Amino acid sequence: MNRQLENLPDLVKEVRRQLRLSQEELAHALGVSFATVNRWENGKTMPSKLARKQFSAFVAAQTRSGKLSLKDY
Repeated sequence: MNRQLENLPDLVKEVRRQLRLSQEELAHALGVSFATVNRWENGKTMPSKLARKQFSAFVAAQTRSGKLSLKDY
């Protein structure tokens, strides 16, 4: 998980890019604010344990459905 946290800004951007989501749309899907997603992408804050869990579950669901491929993460 440490590697994922180091790469979190890039990971969030890549997830949004592949899914063609705005920061606001991703925030809505995760149940967090736009500002929260913006801070994650800019490396200003790290998600809480609960938010990491939500993000991981979202990524896993999108990957299972074939909408997302994160081979480098």
